[in-house]
Amino acid sequence: MNELASWNEEKRSAWLYRVISDSESGTVRQVLFLELAQAAERQAGIWAAQAAKAGVALPQAYQPELRVRITAHLVRRFGVRAMRPVLAAMKVRGMSLYASAPAGHAMPATLEQVGRRHRGMGGNNLRAAVFGINDGLVSNASLIMGVAGATSSSGSGAVIMLSGIAGLLAGAFSMAAGEYLSVRSQREMYEYQIGLERDELEQYPAEEAAELALIFQARGLEREEARSLAEKLIADPDQALDTLTREELGLNPDELGSPWGAALFSFFAFTLGAMVPLLPFLVTAGAPALFSAIGVSAVALFAVGAALSLFTGRHAVSGGLRMLVIGGAAGGATYLIGKALGVSLG
Repeated sequence: MNELASWNEEKRSAWLYRVISDSESGTVRQVLFLELAQAAERQAGIWAAQAAKAGVALPQAYQPELRVRITAHLVRRFGVRAMRPVLAAMKVRGMSLYASAPAGHAMPATLEQVGRRHRGMGGNNLRAAVFGINDGLVSNASLIMGVAGATSSSGSGAVIMLSGIAGLLAGAFSMAAGEYLSVRSQREMYEYQIGLERDELEQYPAEEAAELALIFQARGLEREEARSLAEKLIADPDQALDTLTREELGLNPDELGSPWGAALFSFFAFTLGAMVPLLPFLVTAGAPALFSAIGVSAVALFAVGAALSLFTGRHAVSGGLRMLVIGGAAGGATYLIGKALGVSLG
C-alpha cells in the first residue's frame, strides 16, 4: 500500500471523525467518534513512520480536500445518518450504528451472532423483478395510449405497434444500462473499501481490534466484553475482514452483486411488463386491439400492485387498486395529451 495515500486516508478519517463527533454532541456517539479520531491519528503515525523509512515525503499538515469539506458541511447541515453512504465511501468507520435495525435488535455477544442480522435478507431479486415489470407496464401502456390518442387513421395500428416496440426496446436497454452502471459503481466502491480494510488488518491488527471494540461498546456491550469479542474476531482473518466491513464501514459484502446479472435481470423484467399492452396489437387491430390492451393492462396493473404489497405491507386489494388508479391516470393523461396534439398537429 502506498504510504502517502494511506497516511492521507487516515488523516482524512480523523478529520471527519471530529466533525461527526461535534455533530453528535451530547450523545454516546460523540465519545466514540472522538476516540476513533484518536485511533486514526495513531494509524496515520504508523504510516508516517513507514514513509520516513521509505524516504517518502509527507505534507507538514493535512489539508482537507474540497470534497471532504463539502461532506463535512453536509454532515453539519443534514446530520450523519443522511450522509451515511457518502461517509462509508470515504472510509469513515462506525456507519453501522446508523443502519436501520428491527425493534428489539440485540448487540451480538458471540462470534456466531456477529453479522447474523445481515444474512437471510433475500427477496431483493424478486422485488427488483416486480418493480421492473411495473416500470415496463406503466411506461409502455402510457406510450401506446398517447400514440392511440394522437392517431386516428386506418393505419394507426401499425403506428401504435411500432411505437410500442420502440418504447419496449428503448426502455429495456435504458434500464439495463442504468442497472449495470449502478451495480458496477457500488461494487467498485465496496471492493475498494474492503481492500483498504484487508491491508490495514494485515498492517496493524491490534489497532483494528481496538476500533471494532469501540463500535461494539457504542452499540451496548460492556468495555471488556467488547474488547474480548473484537480480539477473538481479529484472530480469524477472514471473519475479521467480514466483520470489519459490516460493523465499521456499514457495508454488506453479500450485496456486491453482478453488474451483468443486474442488467439482464432489469432488461427482461422491463421487457415482460412492456409486452403486456403490446400483445393485443400483435393479434388484432383497431378498436378491439386498443380496448384489449386497456383490459389486459388493467388486470396486470392490479396484479403488480397486489404483488408490491408483499414489500410495502399494504393489503393486497388496496395495493392493487392503488396501482390500477395510478396507472389508469397515467394512461388516461397521455391519451388526452396525444389526442390534443393529434388535433393541433393534424
